[in-house]
Amino acid sequence: MKMKMFTMLVALSLSSTAAFAQKGVEDGSRFGHGEDSIRCLQNISIYTEYVKTNNFKDAYTPWKAVFTEAPFAQVGTYTNGAKILRALIASTKDAAQQKTYFEELMAVHDQRIKYLDQLNTLVRTPATKGSILGMKAHDYLGFAGNSFDPNTAYAISKEALELEKANSDYFMFLDFMDIASRKLKKDDSYKEQFIQDYLSASSLADQAYKAATKEKDQKLLKTTKNNIDAYFINSGTATCENLQTIYGPKVAQNKTNLEYLKQVISVMQKLKCTEEEAYFQASEAAHMIEPTAATAAGCAYMYYKKGDIDKSISYFDQAIQLEEDPIEKAEYAYNTAVVLFSKKQLNRAKSYALKSISFNGNNGKPYILIAKMYASSPNWSDEAALNKCTYFAVIDKLQRAKSVDPSVASEANQLIGIYAGHTPKDEDLFFLGLKKGSSVTIGGWIGETTTIR
Repeated sequence: MKMKMFTMLVALSLSSTAAFAQKGVEDGSRFGHGEDSIRCLQNISIYTEYVKTNNFKDAYTPWKAVFTEAPFAQVGTYTNGAKILRALIASTKDAAQQKTYFEELMAVHDQRIKYLDQLNTLVRTPATKGSILGMKAHDYLGFAGNSFDPNTAYAISKEALELEKANSDYFMFLDFMDIASRKLKKDDSYKEQFIQDYLSASSLADQAYKAATKEKDQKLLKTTKNNIDAYFINSGTATCENLQTIYGPKVAQNKTNLEYLKQVISVMQKLKCTEEEAYFQASEAAHMIEPTAATAAGCAYMYYKKGDIDKSISYFDQAIQLEEDPIEKAEYAYNTAVVLFSKKQLNRAKSYALKSISFNGNNGKPYILIAKMYASSPNWSDEAALNKCTYFAVIDKLQRAKSVDPSVASEANQLIGIYAGHTPKDEDLFFLGLKKGSSVTIGGWIGETTTIR
Protein backbone atom coordinates (compact mmCIF):
# COMPACT_ATOMS: atom_id res chain seq x y z
CA MET A 1 0.00 0.00 0.00
CA LYS A 2 2.84 2.42 0.92
CA MET A 3 4.68 1.52 -2.28
CA LYS A 4 1.59 2.24 -4.36
CA MET A 5 1.11 5.60 -2.64
CA PHE A 6 4.73 6.54 -3.35
CA THR A 7 4.42 5.63 -7.04
CA MET A 8 1.30 7.74 -7.34
CA LEU A 9 3.00 10.75 -5.74
CA VAL A 10 6.00 10.49 -8.11
CA ALA A 11 3.70 10.26 -11.10
CA LEU A 12 1.70 13.24 -9.85
CA SER A 13 4.88 15.22 -9.33
CA LEU A 14 6.15 14.50 -12.84
CA SER A 15 2.82 15.32 -14.43
CA SER A 16 2.71 18.55 -12.42
CA THR A 17 6.20 19.53 -13.63
CA ALA A 18 5.20 18.79 -17.19
CA ALA A 19 2.02 20.77 -16.83
CA PHE A 20 3.93 23.84 -15.64
CA ALA A 21 6.70 23.49 -18.24
CA GLN A 22 6.75 26.57 -20.46
CA LYS A 23 9.28 28.30 -22.69
CA GLY A 24 10.48 31.82 -21.93
CA VAL A 25 9.23 33.04 -25.29
CA GLU A 26 5.77 31.84 -24.29
CA ASP A 27 5.42 33.21 -20.78
CA GLY A 28 7.84 36.17 -20.89
CA SER A 29 10.16 34.66 -18.26
CA ARG A 30 13.91 34.64 -18.56
CA PHE A 31 14.52 30.88 -18.84
CA GLY A 32 11.01 29.48 -19.03
CA HIS A 33 9.51 27.17 -16.38
CA GLY A 34 9.70 23.54 -15.39
CA GLU A 35 11.45 21.20 -17.78
CA ASP A 36 11.80 23.97 -20.36
CA SER A 37 13.83 26.09 -17.95
CA ILE A 38 16.05 23.13 -17.11
CA ARG A 39 16.61 22.41 -20.81
CA CYS A 40 17.32 26.09 -21.47
CA LEU A 41 20.01 26.26 -18.79
CA GLN A 42 21.54 23.01 -20.03
CA ASN A 43 21.68 24.32 -23.60
CA ILE A 44 23.29 27.56 -22.43
CA SER A 45 25.95 25.57 -20.60
CA ILE A 46 26.56 23.26 -23.56
CA TYR A 47 26.85 25.85 -26.33
CA THR A 48 28.92 28.21 -24.16
CA GLU A 49 31.54 25.51 -23.63
CA TYR A 50 31.63 24.76 -27.34
CA VAL A 51 32.10 28.47 -28.15
CA LYS A 52 35.04 28.62 -25.72
CA THR A 53 36.82 25.96 -27.81
CA ASN A 54 35.72 27.48 -31.16
CA ASN A 55 33.61 24.41 -31.87
CA PHE A 56 30.92 26.45 -33.56
CA LYS A 57 29.40 23.54 -35.46
CA ASP A 58 28.37 21.71 -32.27
CA ALA A 59 27.47 24.97 -30.55
CA TYR A 60 24.87 25.80 -33.19
CA THR A 61 22.01 23.45 -32.22
CA PRO A 62 21.90 24.15 -28.45
CA TRP A 63 22.40 27.86 -29.14
CA LYS A 64 19.55 27.88 -31.66
CA ALA A 65 17.27 26.28 -29.06
CA VAL A 66 18.01 29.03 -26.55
CA PHE A 67 17.65 31.75 -29.19
CA THR A 68 14.26 30.39 -30.23
CA GLU A 69 12.82 29.40 -26.85
CA ALA A 70 14.28 31.91 -24.37
CA PRO A 71 14.96 35.28 -26.07
CA PHE A 72 15.46 37.07 -22.71
CA ALA A 73 17.85 34.48 -21.22
CA GLN A 74 21.07 36.47 -21.62
CA VAL A 75 22.80 38.99 -23.85
CA GLY A 76 25.34 36.28 -24.67
CA THR A 77 22.66 34.55 -26.74
CA TYR A 78 23.12 37.36 -29.27
CA THR A 79 26.83 38.09 -29.03
CA ASN A 80 27.72 34.38 -29.10
CA GLY A 81 25.06 33.69 -31.70
CA ALA A 82 26.58 36.23 -34.06
CA LYS A 83 30.01 34.69 -33.49
CA ILE A 84 28.70 31.17 -34.20
CA LEU A 85 26.87 32.17 -37.38
CA ARG A 86 29.77 34.22 -38.77
CA ALA A 87 32.04 31.21 -38.32
CA LEU A 88 29.55 28.83 -39.94
CA ILE A 89 29.03 31.13 -42.95
CA ALA A 90 32.79 31.32 -43.44
CA SER A 91 33.34 27.57 -43.09
CA THR A 92 30.57 26.20 -45.35
CA LYS A 93 30.86 25.93 -49.14
CA ASP A 94 27.16 25.33 -49.66
CA ALA A 95 25.60 28.54 -51.02
CA ALA A 96 22.10 27.66 -49.83
CA GLN A 97 23.35 26.88 -46.33
CA GLN A 98 25.36 30.10 -46.29
CA LYS A 99 22.23 32.03 -47.15
CA THR A 100 20.31 30.31 -44.33
CA TYR A 101 23.02 31.13 -41.81
CA PHE A 102 23.20 34.71 -43.10
CA GLU A 103 19.45 35.21 -42.68
CA GLU A 104 19.72 33.83 -39.14
CA LEU A 105 22.58 36.27 -38.46
CA MET A 106 20.39 39.16 -39.53
CA ALA A 107 17.60 37.76 -37.33
CA VAL A 108 19.97 37.74 -34.35
CA HIS A 109 20.38 41.51 -34.62
CA ASP A 110 16.67 42.07 -35.24
CA GLN A 111 15.61 39.97 -32.25
CA ARG A 112 18.13 41.66 -29.99
CA ILE A 113 16.63 45.03 -30.92
CA LYS A 114 13.12 43.65 -30.38
CA TYR A 115 13.93 42.58 -26.80
CA LEU A 116 16.52 45.30 -26.11
CA ASP A 117 14.78 46.81 -23.07
CA GLN A 118 14.54 43.45 -21.27
CA LEU A 119 18.10 42.46 -22.21
CA ASN A 120 19.54 45.77 -21.01
CA THR A 121 18.29 45.03 -17.49
CA LEU A 122 20.74 42.10 -17.37
CA VAL A 123 23.94 44.11 -17.95
CA ARG A 124 25.77 47.04 -16.42
CA THR A 125 26.42 48.73 -19.75
CA PRO A 126 23.23 48.85 -21.83
CA ALA A 127 23.43 48.48 -25.59
CA THR A 128 21.74 50.94 -27.95
CA LYS A 129 19.63 50.29 -31.00
CA GLY A 130 22.04 52.33 -33.12
CA SER A 131 25.08 50.28 -32.10
CA ILE A 132 23.26 47.01 -32.87
CA LEU A 133 22.14 48.34 -36.25
CA GLY A 134 25.75 49.35 -36.88
CA MET A 135 26.86 45.77 -36.26
CA LYS A 136 24.01 44.47 -38.41
CA ALA A 137 25.17 46.68 -41.28
CA HIS A 138 28.74 45.47 -40.69
CA ASP A 139 27.63 41.84 -40.91
CA TYR A 140 25.43 42.56 -43.91
CA LEU A 141 28.40 44.11 -45.69
CA GLY A 142 30.67 41.21 -44.75
CA PHE A 143 28.41 38.20 -45.26
CA ALA A 144 25.58 39.05 -47.70
CA GLY A 145 27.67 37.83 -50.61
CA ASN A 146 25.83 37.64 -53.92
CA SER A 147 22.56 38.68 -52.26
CA PHE A 148 24.04 42.08 -51.28
CA ASP A 149 21.55 44.88 -51.94
CA PRO A 150 23.05 48.38 -51.59
CA ASN A 151 19.68 49.95 -50.80
CA THR A 152 19.00 47.53 -47.94
CA ALA A 153 22.51 47.96 -46.56
CA TYR A 154 22.28 51.74 -46.94
CA ALA A 155 19.00 51.96 -45.01
CA ILE A 156 20.44 49.96 -42.08
CA SER A 157 23.74 51.84 -41.98
CA LYS A 158 22.17 55.29 -42.37
CA GLU A 159 19.71 54.67 -39.52
CA ALA A 160 22.56 53.44 -37.32
CA LEU A 161 24.60 56.62 -37.90
CA GLU A 162 21.59 58.87 -37.41
CA LEU A 163 20.94 57.24 -34.03
CA GLU A 164 24.53 57.05 -32.76
CA LYS A 165 25.92 60.21 -34.41
CA ALA A 166 29.42 60.96 -33.03
CA ASN A 167 29.10 58.02 -30.60
CA SER A 168 29.25 55.59 -33.52
CA ASP A 169 31.97 52.93 -33.52
CA TYR A 170 34.71 53.85 -35.98
CA PHE A 171 33.83 51.00 -38.35
CA MET A 172 30.28 52.34 -38.70
CA PHE A 173 31.62 55.43 -40.50
CA LEU A 174 33.70 53.30 -42.86
CA ASP A 175 30.87 50.83 -43.52
CA PHE A 176 28.52 53.70 -44.33
CA MET A 177 30.91 55.20 -46.89
CA ASP A 178 31.66 51.77 -48.37
CA ILE A 179 27.93 51.04 -48.75
CA ALA A 180 27.23 54.56 -50.06
CA SER A 181 29.97 54.15 -52.68
CA ARG A 182 28.47 50.85 -53.82
CA LYS A 183 25.03 52.43 -54.00
CA LEU A 184 26.44 55.29 -56.09
CA LYS A 185 27.81 52.85 -58.68
CA LYS A 186 24.33 51.45 -59.27
CA ASP A 187 22.27 54.61 -58.87
CA ASP A 188 23.42 57.75 -60.66
CA SER A 189 20.51 59.72 -59.17
CA TYR A 190 22.08 59.23 -55.73
CA LYS A 191 25.00 61.58 -56.54
CA GLU A 192 23.58 64.62 -54.80
CA GLN A 193 22.64 62.72 -51.63
CA PHE A 194 26.01 60.95 -51.71
CA ILE A 195 27.76 64.29 -51.29
CA GLN A 196 25.51 65.14 -48.33
CA ASP A 197 26.15 61.71 -46.80
CA TYR A 198 29.90 62.17 -47.15
CA LEU A 199 29.79 65.56 -45.45
CA SER A 200 27.65 64.15 -42.64
CA ALA A 201 29.88 61.11 -42.04
CA SER A 202 33.00 63.27 -42.23
CA SER A 203 31.61 65.76 -39.70
CA LEU A 204 30.54 63.04 -37.26
CA ALA A 205 33.88 61.25 -37.52
CA ASP A 206 35.65 64.54 -36.86
CA GLN A 207 33.49 65.10 -33.75
CA ALA A 208 34.28 61.58 -32.56
CA TYR A 209 38.00 62.16 -33.11
CA LYS A 210 37.96 65.41 -31.13
CA ALA A 211 36.06 63.74 -28.27
CA ALA A 212 38.35 60.69 -28.09
CA THR A 213 40.61 60.57 -25.03
CA LYS A 214 42.47 57.29 -25.60
CA GLU A 215 45.44 57.26 -27.95
CA LYS A 216 44.26 54.01 -29.57
CA ASP A 217 40.84 55.52 -30.36
CA GLN A 218 42.44 58.69 -31.68
CA LYS A 219 44.62 56.72 -34.09
CA LEU A 220 41.69 54.63 -35.30
CA LEU A 221 39.49 57.67 -35.85
CA LYS A 222 42.24 59.63 -37.58
CA THR A 223 42.69 56.75 -40.02
CA THR A 224 38.91 56.55 -40.35
CA LYS A 225 38.69 60.24 -41.30
CA ASN A 226 41.35 59.74 -43.98
CA ASN A 227 39.54 56.71 -45.36
CA ILE A 228 36.22 58.56 -45.48
CA ASP A 229 37.92 61.21 -47.60
CA ALA A 230 39.44 58.49 -49.78
CA TYR A 231 36.01 56.96 -50.46
CA PHE A 232 34.74 60.38 -51.51
CA ILE A 233 37.71 61.20 -53.71
CA ASN A 234 37.60 57.78 -55.39
CA SER A 235 33.86 58.15 -56.01
CA GLY A 236 34.51 60.63 -58.81
CA THR A 237 32.04 63.18 -57.44
CA ALA A 238 34.61 65.28 -55.60
CA THR A 239 35.05 67.91 -58.31
CA CYS A 240 33.60 71.40 -58.60
CA GLU A 241 32.62 70.60 -62.18
CA ASN A 242 30.46 67.72 -60.92
CA LEU A 243 28.86 69.92 -58.28
CA GLN A 244 28.06 72.49 -60.95
CA THR A 245 26.50 69.76 -63.09
CA ILE A 246 24.45 68.46 -60.16
CA TYR A 247 23.34 71.74 -58.64
CA GLY A 248 23.26 74.09 -61.66
CA PRO A 249 19.86 73.08 -63.06
CA LYS A 250 18.34 72.48 -59.63
CA VAL A 251 19.19 75.92 -58.22
CA ALA A 252 17.14 77.53 -60.96
CA GLN A 253 14.23 75.24 -60.06
CA ASN A 254 14.53 75.98 -56.33
CA LYS A 255 15.00 79.76 -56.25
CA THR A 256 12.32 80.11 -53.57
CA ASN A 257 13.33 76.99 -51.61
CA LEU A 258 15.55 78.49 -48.92
CA GLU A 259 16.49 75.18 -47.28
CA TYR A 260 17.67 73.73 -50.56
CA LEU A 261 19.62 76.86 -51.42
CA LYS A 262 21.33 76.82 -48.02
CA GLN A 263 22.28 73.19 -48.56
CA VAL A 264 23.90 74.01 -51.91
CA ILE A 265 25.80 76.96 -50.43
CA SER A 266 27.03 74.90 -47.48
CA VAL A 267 28.21 71.98 -49.62
CA MET A 268 30.00 74.14 -52.16
CA GLN A 269 31.70 76.19 -49.46
CA LYS A 270 32.95 73.09 -47.65
CA LEU A 271 34.28 71.60 -50.87
CA LYS A 272 35.83 74.94 -51.86
CA CYS A 273 33.77 75.29 -55.03
CA THR A 274 32.85 78.94 -54.58
CA GLU A 275 33.88 79.86 -58.12
CA GLU A 276 31.05 77.91 -59.73
CA GLU A 277 27.96 79.61 -61.15
CA ALA A 278 25.64 77.39 -59.12
CA TYR A 279 27.19 78.73 -55.92
CA PHE A 280 26.70 82.32 -57.03
CA GLN A 281 23.12 81.76 -58.12
CA ALA A 282 22.21 79.93 -54.91
CA SER A 283 23.78 82.67 -52.81
CA GLU A 284 21.95 85.49 -54.57
CA ALA A 285 18.60 83.67 -54.50
CA ALA A 286 19.00 82.83 -50.80
CA HIS A 287 20.12 86.37 -50.02
CA MET A 288 16.91 87.72 -51.53
CA ILE A 289 14.87 85.52 -49.16
CA GLU A 290 16.92 85.65 -45.98
CA PRO A 291 20.16 87.65 -45.94
CA THR A 292 22.97 85.94 -44.04
CA ALA A 293 26.73 86.34 -43.90
CA ALA A 294 27.16 83.24 -46.07
CA THR A 295 24.75 84.39 -48.78
CA ALA A 296 26.23 87.89 -48.76
CA ALA A 297 29.72 86.43 -49.19
CA GLY A 298 28.49 84.29 -52.07
CA CYS A 299 27.14 87.37 -53.81
CA ALA A 300 30.40 89.21 -53.12
CA TYR A 301 32.42 86.48 -54.84
CA MET A 302 29.97 86.42 -57.75
CA TYR A 303 30.22 90.16 -58.45
CA TYR A 304 33.99 90.09 -58.07
CA LYS A 305 34.15 87.37 -60.71
CA LYS A 306 31.91 89.47 -62.96
CA GLY A 307 34.16 92.49 -62.45
CA ASP A 308 31.73 94.63 -60.46
CA ILE A 309 34.05 95.57 -57.59
CA ASP A 310 31.73 98.11 -55.95
CA LYS A 311 28.91 95.57 -55.65
CA SER A 312 31.38 92.94 -54.49
CA ILE A 313 32.65 95.17 -51.67
CA SER A 314 29.08 96.13 -50.74
CA TYR A 315 28.16 92.47 -50.26
CA PHE A 316 31.39 91.79 -48.34
CA ASP A 317 30.45 94.65 -46.00
CA GLN A 318 27.08 92.97 -45.44
CA ALA A 319 28.79 89.64 -44.75
CA ILE A 320 31.03 91.26 -42.15
CA GLN A 321 28.07 92.98 -40.52
CA LEU A 322 25.81 89.90 -40.48
CA GLU A 323 28.47 87.44 -39.28
CA GLU A 324 28.70 86.87 -35.53
CA ASP A 325 31.81 84.69 -35.38
CA PRO A 326 34.88 86.99 -35.19
CA ILE A 327 37.04 84.41 -37.00
CA GLU A 328 34.63 84.40 -39.92
CA LYS A 329 34.36 88.21 -39.80
CA ALA A 330 38.15 88.36 -40.07
CA GLU A 331 38.11 86.05 -43.10
CA TYR A 332 35.51 88.15 -44.90
CA ALA A 333 37.48 91.34 -44.20
CA TYR A 334 40.67 89.69 -45.42
CA ASN A 335 38.97 88.55 -48.63
CA THR A 336 37.73 92.10 -49.17
CA ALA A 337 41.30 93.36 -48.81
CA VAL A 338 42.47 90.79 -51.37
CA VAL A 339 39.82 91.96 -53.85
CA LEU A 340 40.80 95.62 -53.40
CA PHE A 341 44.51 94.84 -53.64
CA SER A 342 43.89 93.03 -56.93
CA LYS A 343 42.46 96.29 -58.26
CA LYS A 344 45.36 98.36 -56.86
CA GLN A 345 43.09 100.17 -54.37
CA LEU A 346 45.86 100.00 -51.80
CA ASN A 347 44.61 102.40 -49.15
CA ARG A 348 41.17 100.73 -48.98
CA ALA A 349 42.77 97.29 -49.10
CA LYS A 350 44.97 98.14 -46.13
CA SER A 351 41.99 99.37 -44.09
CA TYR A 352 40.19 96.02 -44.59
CA ALA A 353 43.35 94.08 -43.78
CA LEU A 354 43.62 96.02 -40.50
CA LYS A 355 39.92 95.36 -39.87
CA SER A 356 40.61 91.64 -40.32
CA ILE A 357 43.41 91.86 -37.76
CA SER A 358 41.08 93.63 -35.31
CA PHE A 359 38.69 90.65 -35.50
CA ASN A 360 41.40 87.97 -35.30
CA GLY A 361 44.86 89.02 -34.20
CA ASN A 362 46.23 85.48 -34.48
CA ASN A 363 45.99 85.29 -38.27
CA GLY A 364 49.19 86.14 -40.10
CA LYS A 365 47.68 86.40 -43.60
CA PRO A 366 46.55 90.04 -43.32
CA TYR A 367 50.03 91.10 -42.20
CA ILE A 368 51.56 89.34 -45.20
CA LEU A 369 49.03 91.01 -47.46
CA ILE A 370 49.91 94.47 -46.08
CA ALA A 371 53.60 93.68 -46.60
CA LYS A 372 52.89 92.85 -50.25
CA MET A 373 50.93 96.09 -50.62
CA TYR A 374 53.86 98.13 -49.29
CA ALA A 375 56.30 96.28 -51.53
CA SER A 376 54.08 96.89 -54.57
CA SER A 377 54.18 100.68 -54.06
CA PRO A 378 57.44 101.64 -52.29
CA ASN A 379 57.97 105.08 -53.83
CA TRP A 380 56.88 108.04 -51.71
CA SER A 381 59.94 110.29 -51.79
CA ASP A 382 62.24 111.96 -54.31
CA GLU A 383 65.15 110.24 -52.51
CA ALA A 384 65.70 106.70 -53.86
CA ALA A 385 67.34 105.59 -50.56
CA LEU A 386 64.28 106.69 -48.57
CA ASN A 387 62.01 104.80 -50.93
CA LYS A 388 64.09 101.70 -50.28
CA CYS A 389 63.45 102.18 -46.56
CA THR A 390 59.87 101.12 -47.33
CA TYR A 391 61.18 97.56 -47.38
CA PHE A 392 62.05 97.81 -43.69
CA ALA A 393 58.35 98.43 -43.08
CA VAL A 394 57.58 95.46 -45.34
CA ILE A 395 59.85 93.24 -43.27
CA ASP A 396 58.24 94.57 -40.05
CA LYS A 397 54.86 93.23 -41.23
CA LEU A 398 56.35 89.89 -42.23
CA GLN A 399 58.06 89.51 -38.87
CA ARG A 400 54.78 90.32 -37.17
CA ALA A 401 52.94 87.78 -39.33
CA LYS A 402 55.09 84.84 -38.26
CA SER A 403 55.16 85.94 -34.62
CA VAL A 404 51.35 85.80 -34.32
CA ASP A 405 50.79 82.86 -36.67
CA PRO A 406 53.45 80.12 -36.95
CA SER A 407 51.54 78.52 -39.83
CA VAL A 408 52.66 81.35 -42.16
CA ALA A 409 56.28 81.36 -40.99
CA SER A 410 57.60 79.58 -44.09
CA GLU A 411 55.98 82.05 -46.49
CA ALA A 412 57.00 85.02 -44.34
CA ASN A 413 60.64 83.89 -44.18
CA GLN A 414 60.74 83.37 -47.93
CA LEU A 415 59.43 86.89 -48.55
CA ILE A 416 61.81 88.38 -45.97
CA GLY A 417 64.68 86.79 -47.91
CA ILE A 418 63.43 88.42 -51.10
CA TYR A 419 62.66 91.89 -49.76
CA ALA A 420 65.80 92.16 -47.62
CA GLY A 421 67.71 92.49 -50.89
CA HIS A 422 65.82 95.69 -51.69
CA THR A 423 66.75 97.62 -48.52
CA PRO A 424 69.17 100.59 -48.90
CA LYS A 425 72.93 100.31 -48.45
CA ASP A 426 74.64 101.99 -45.48
CA GLU A 427 76.53 104.46 -47.70
CA ASP A 428 73.28 105.59 -49.36
CA LEU A 429 71.79 106.38 -45.96
CA PHE A 430 74.97 108.07 -44.66
CA PHE A 431 74.53 111.08 -46.96
CA LEU A 432 71.01 111.50 -45.57
CA GLY A 433 72.27 111.52 -41.98
CA LEU A 434 70.73 108.09 -41.29
CA LYS A 435 72.27 104.92 -39.92
CA LYS A 436 71.28 101.59 -38.35
CA GLY A 437 68.91 102.20 -35.48
CA SER A 438 67.53 105.42 -36.92
CA SER A 439 63.76 105.79 -37.28
CA VAL A 440 62.20 106.65 -40.61
CA THR A 441 58.58 107.54 -41.25
CA ILE A 442 57.38 106.19 -44.56
CA GLY A 443 55.14 108.80 -46.14
CA GLY A 444 52.30 108.65 -48.60
CA TRP A 445 49.39 106.26 -48.08
CA ILE A 446 51.60 103.92 -46.03
CA GLY A 447 52.19 106.22 -43.06
CA GLU A 448 54.38 103.80 -41.07
CA THR A 449 57.38 104.50 -38.86
CA THR A 450 60.11 101.86 -39.14
CA THR A 451 63.68 101.31 -37.92
CA ILE A 452 66.73 101.02 -40.15
CA ARG A 453 68.75 97.82 -39.60
